Amino acid sequence: MDTSERYDTAQVVGEHGGLEDIIARGRRAAQHDTTLLILGETGTGKELIARLVHDASPRASRPFVRVNCAALAEGILESELFGNEQGAFTGAHHLRKGRFELAHTGTIFLDEIGEASPKVQATLFACIWLILASRPHA
Repeated sequence: MDTSERYDTAQVVGEHGGLEDIIARGRRAAQHDTTLLILGETGTGKELIARLVHDASPRASRPFVRVNCAALAEGILESELFGNEQGAFTGAHHLRKGRFELAHTGTIFLDEIGEASPKVQATLFACIWLILASRPHA
């Protein structure tokens, strides 16, 4: 978890004419308490855009937690995301907070979520749905 590095648009380098539009959309999105889906191929700067949005938002002083979903096996990914209670499985000697809890009131960036197993994706969908359904509607 890296919360110390801050980004600004001067660090975004690109030749595509739509890059300014992407940054402007990110800044607008940053002003809303919402879930954001950033699409793009590996290496196109999704994390940089996510950090720019985070840093331009009211959550900027709170944690930015990155999870590379492609790098972790299914059982490990679930434990990383949701944590575990002491004694939940062999080797769980203490309570361990998951990344969702560590990112509470901040931002969680789920990198390469498409590479996670369908079971993990379904669990994440249910988690996000519960969060969204519990929000008061304006």
